[in-house]
Amino acid sequence: MIDLKNFLSQKVYSFPRGGISFEDSYVPERDSSETAFLPSLSIIPMTQHSGLRSYPVVAVGQNVKEGMLVGRGKGLGSANIHASVPGRVIRLVSWKSAGGKIQDGIVILMEGSFEKLGKREEFYSWENMHPHDIQRTISEYGVVEMEGGGRPVSEIISSIRSAREQITLIVRCVFDDPWLAADYVLSRERAADIAEGAAIVSRSCRANRIIYAISHKEKELEKEFLQKASKWDIPTGTVLVGSRYPQRNKRELELVLRNYEKKTGTELGSLLILGPATLAAIYDAVKKQKPVLERYVAIGGNAIKTPRVMKARIGTRIRDLFNECGGFNGFPGKIATGSPILGQTITDLDEPVIKTSYAFFASLENAEHPSGNSCISCGECRAVCPVGLDPEDMFKRIMLTGYNTTLQLNNQCHGCGCCEVVCPSSLPLSVAITSFSGRDKIV
Repeated sequence: MIDLKNFLSQKVYSFPRGGISFEDSYVPERDSSETAFLPSLSIIPMTQHSGLRSYPVVAVGQNVKEGMLVGRGKGLGSANIHASVPGRVIRLVSWKSAGGKIQDGIVILMEGSFEKLGKREEFYSWENMHPHDIQRTISEYGVVEMEGGGRPVSEIISSIRSAREQITLIVRCVFDDPWLAADYVLSRERAADIAEGAAIVSRSCRANRIIYAISHKEKELEKEFLQKASKWDIPTGTVLVGSRYPQRNKRELELVLRNYEKKTGTELGSLLILGPATLAAIYDAVKKQKPVLERYVAIGGNAIKTPRVMKARIGTRIRDLFNECGGFNGFPGKIATGSPILGQTITDLDEPVIKTSYAFFASLENAEHPSGNSCISCGECRAVCPVGLDPEDMFKRIMLTGYNTTLQLNNQCHGCGCCEVVCPSSLPLSVAITSFSGRDKIV
């Protein structure tokens, strides 16, 4: 057994300015997950990744098996899509998804037997696999970053592998937002799988070391990962980071890691940052030869009777998850996917769980920005901006001119939304700045 006293971190590294402390009493408890009911109807979108849609390889009326390929990725940023349940394809559908994009997919009526669920699992050895074969397997089973835009992991590995300097894999276990409850529960329930997933990626991209970046309040999680990681002959350590939002943002996280590098003299080289859900999916793909079939998601908000963290099959409609949580305790003024800070409004309860889903919430209050409010020049937005911008000035320029005259500054903005959260006038600061600069919000 590893002697943890010699390995546990002491110093906490945090980005120097801005940010907010974010709490929410309507987030589900982080003690455990519950398995959601298997959906009688599943809606499987053909876009669950950062690139162009996958092309359906099944037709209406065709029977599919659990884990069967139903959409083939084609082109940069695209990934394979698999059936999460067995059944029959009953129709092709299209709709406007959260974020306003037109989405299309297939509807599966569940019937027949499962290939994976309830069966004895088989495990495959990867230790002697060639790195390119590991990467090919990850691509075949459609593994993407299970957050943000969903960039295919095989492409991330390709881009980092060409680095001339050494590579450090960063396991991002930073919980600066309470709505990351699902990833926290996953980290506790699947710590061994995540640690092995990290070892698999390290072999594929030839990383020299693994660093677990962990919120400083999660000392037990730090011990857990160090114990599980000791099985693998890869230099491994932990860095305790602050929990002020947006600490998990890649820019802020890299900032503190470079500070750690400077203070300790540890040469990190190029950083490959992946979250726990992504590493668990990599483990499933390579160790179990299983595609992404389910996602841990947090269901909550003050309009939900019993908030929960649930393991839901990809394609499960959010109406089914809300019903499993007791339904609504009043008329929801807003339903959204993601965190209230950066969440995207949902207008259709048939919106399905996808690979990058991590939370759905329903609020009794209508959280849309009230019209007619004016800036009171309080300066709160400037105080919380982690990159030192002036959101007030930028917003006023946009409103006056109809376009963004401070584009160069906006390119430093990563859309964390801190300015919008603290604005007493509820102005859509972050929305306006990121929209007019043509940039997407980054989580």
